[in-house]
Amino acid sequence: MFFLYRIIINTIFILSPIIIFIRLLKQKENFYRFKEKFSLNSKKRIKGKLIWFHGASVGEIKSVLPLIEKIEKNKKVTQILITSNTISSSKILQNIKSKKIVHQFFPIDTIFLCRKFLAYWKPSLVFFIDSEIWPNMINCTSKKKIPITLLNARISRKTFNRWKNFPVFSREIFSKLKLCFSSDSKSKLYLNKLGVKNIKIFGNLKFSQSEYENIRVSSKLKNFIKKKKVWCASSTHYPEELLCAKVHKKLNKKYKNLLTIIIPRHVERITKIKNDIENLGLNVHFDSSSNKIDKNTDIYIVNSYGKTKSFYNLCKHVYLGGSIINHGGQNPLEAARFGCKILHGPNVFNFTEIYKFLKINNISLKIYDQKTLSNTLLKLFSRNNSSANIKKRINNIGQKVLTKTYNEIFSTYKNEI
Repeated sequence: MFFLYRIIINTIFILSPIIIFIRLLKQKENFYRFKEKFSLNSKKRIKGKLIWFHGASVGEIKSVLPLIEKIEKNKKVTQILITSNTISSSKILQNIKSKKIVHQFFPIDTIFLCRKFLAYWKPSLVFFIDSEIWPNMINCTSKKKIPITLLNARISRKTFNRWKNFPVFSREIFSKLKLCFSSDSKSKLYLNKLGVKNIKIFGNLKFSQSEYENIRVSSKLKNFIKKKKVWCASSTHYPEELLCAKVHKKLNKKYKNLLTIIIPRHVERITKIKNDIENLGLNVHFDSSSNKIDKNTDIYIVNSYGKTKSFYNLCKHVYLGGSIINHGGQNPLEAARFGCKILHGPNVFNFTEIYKFLKINNISLKIYDQKTLSNTLLKLFSRNNSSANIKKRINNIGQKVLTKTYNEIFSTYKNEI
């Protein structure tokens, strides 16, 4: 199976100039930095011990920032490399002011590029996040006797079933992980069956809060929002924005000062979102616009990355997208950390245990369609919801998970750090 995988990945490598050119046209690649995916590094390696973290995109990177902050304070660590696959994640990391942290895009998973990457960066420890499993990179790293840890590991049933079809191949890959922190009990069971031996389960790191929390809202916008009855739809996918706009029209009959904030999962869709909403007769304002916000604005669209925390800080009620459609939901813990009441659809199978916890603690509510979302918001608008208690509970859990994870890492890798 390894042989077949290498044929597939090498074919992708041969076709990669065409693939990247198409992605550049779609603005899914950084024109100045796409070369990093060919292990043509744009940052310098500093002498000393380097710790490497890799996550696919925004959510994975943000989930381990509190852990990275703790490791950064260790004087023995001179540099921290963070790699990811998406432009959005690179933009998030641009806001972090740290002399130790550098970001690069993850190379295409061929043996040649992996070896080149490792020869340049020479990491002392490697942390892959969530479900990021790259066979050639793991194999090359293991051959260099560099310890590999899987952080906040999450394996869905669908992913497990795919790996299970190739038992020898999966065991060969997963057995190379020296340490694994599972985000939930189901993932722990799957990982054990796939060949991971040393699995710890302290909880999900996404409960923890980063010191880099950046709340960036102008005083004008803050004052504008304070005068409104406001709710937020975050990490939305098509056609959830249209559904939320229709909910706004219904609620607006009772609340004339209603403002709906929409934060799409993929901001490159904003032109279509705007057109669809304006076709309903609603007024739209983009967050990036330099124009004064019209007092009659109905829908405020956040069309840039890295601002969700700022708006969660101003909203008490947040609908988390990807959950009415069959996507599996988005992680609600960031919104919960800011004391928000979470609304979600029935399809949250990517975060089953988290949503179960939120439901038990009366932090989340399930909705099914436009009607139930409207009715639930009407009820919430008529109540006084205490966000302070929600914040305290989530942050207490986060600190415990973070401390246990950090201590386990330093206990296991005391010779490497």
